[in-house]
Amino acid sequence: MEGLKTLLEKLKTKKQKLDKYKPLPAELIKNLSQWFNVELTYTSNAIEGNTLNRTETAVVVEKGLTIGGKTVKEHLEALNHGIALSFVEKKLISKKREQLTVDDILSIHSLILRTIDDEHAGIYRTVAVRIAGSPVVLPNPMKVPELMSNFMNWLHNSTGNPVIISADAHLKFVGIHPFVDGNGRTARLLMNLLLMQEGYPPVIIHPEERVRYIDALEKAHLKNDPDDFYKLIVEVVDRSLDIYLEAVEKSNLKTK
Repeated sequence: MEGLKTLLEKLKTKKQKLDKYKPLPAELIKNLSQWFNVELTYTSNAIEGNTLNRTETAVVVEKGLTIGGKTVKEHLEALNHGIALSFVEKKLISKKREQLTVDDILSIHSLILRTIDDEHAGIYRTVAVRIAGSPVVLPNPMKVPELMSNFMNWLHNSTGNPVIISADAHLKFVGIHPFVDGNGRTARLLMNLLLMQEGYPPVIIHPEERVRYIDALEKAHLKNDPDDFYKLIVEVVDRSLDIYLEAVEKSNLKTK
């Protein structure tokens, strides 16, 4: 596979190409946003075991209807993720990265778990947790507040490629695992928030990529080798850029 530096240069070129079309027409932005919002909700929940398919997720999120044979929890996970994503888009994207706060992250998590587990929604864990099927050892709960404070300090002061920063934020966050549940969904929303703040489209990790995704996370945490995770995130960013570029080119937009 091509070196990471080369892949990042290709991303930069594609983003520059997309930026030449901006500002995009409102109707195009709306259509792309609606598609990505359903896709993000479906895929992020599916990675965690939710059995709603893409079409069912759209029905729940866009129509507020229920799907026969599916649990209340699965419906709430779809609705909550849609609400959390809307919060990110309406309240947080306009902020600069150094303006993000712990409360912003707690708010995202609170929306993800609302009604499902109100006791732990937006609250740091006070118990030890393990990731099912994973040998990764997570920090003592007593260390979580300090680790999150350090994480925010890193987030505010980190420099370099924004795609790598967003990937590192995901890695560091799930390494802390600050919550009893909902860490993965929160991490992916945070990663997408950081990308969108920098003008990138949101990224989608498909359920079919779950094993590769989990393996890359474990390799990063167990062997201190994040390269596989970086390459995965670069690939999904590239895929989202292609979706946007295809949409603008089909719309016969002219570069500014």
